[in-house]
Amino acid sequence: MTRYALIYGGLAGLIVILTIVAGTAMADADTNLAGAEWMGYLVMLVALSLVFVGIKRYRDQQREGYIGFWAAAGMGASIAIVAGVIYVFVWEIYLYTSDYQFMEQYAASVIAESEADGMTGTELEELKLEMDKMSERYASPLFRLPMTFLEIFPVGLLISLISAAFLRRIRPPRLYED
Repeated sequence: MTRYALIYGGLAGLIVILTIVAGTAMADADTNLAGAEWMGYLVMLVALSLVFVGIKRYRDQQREGYIGFWAAAGMGASIAIVAGVIYVFVWEIYLYTSDYQFMEQYAASVIAESEADGMTGTELEELKLEMDKMSERYASPLFRLPMTFLEIFPVGLLISLISAAFLRRIRPPRLYED
């Protein structure tokens, strides 16, 4: 089980994070990072389809084609955990190599988008204060690491449950013992 979680979780995590890091690294000052979140979740959905593949391969190769719902969900959750850990690890490397500029760029993008949408006055000032607080919290690894993990893990867990529902196959009872 561990082997399948490492292989499929590692592949899913690497596909997601390398795509997101490449997109973030290629973004310039005018890029709307806040608006690109949907693209990140779309990449997660596609890459985490490896959860389905991993459960199916595990069921067919290790369990003679049979697996219960909870065993399949556990396999999928294991794959999602590995993908999440890879995602956090590579994201931390990216932040370190980019001098932790991401949150500053993200906050500027959110504020610029709000101004473009017509936000002014106290509402805009409150948003700026909120972004400042978010930047301060994001500087702490105790906040940033779990927050980064929670960007991807719930998506993987949801895919695990859906995959388990589709892939469960109960072994028929044996009528005669050998």
